[in-house]
Amino acid sequence: MTIPGHVPVAEKQMMPKRGISMDEVLGEFGEPDERYGPVGEPPITEWVYGSFRVYFEHHLVLHTIDLNTIVMPE
Repeated sequence: MTIPGHVPVAEKQMMPKRGISMDEVLGEFGEPDERYGPVGEPPITEWVYGSFRVYFEHHLVLHTIDLNTIVMPE
């Protein structure tokens, strides 16, 4: 059975975990393809890697989005 937007655990890619630093992300995943920000207060920065995006508050990971699991409305 296939569930839309669901990726089996064995197929999930490794992504940065919440709370790690920008330096740790760089060390583990290398340079991002693109960088945006920081913008706003607190400062939010976005780094784009091939199939995922990482959002930082100040210098720590706030959230990571796996672009392979996003289901867009029709």
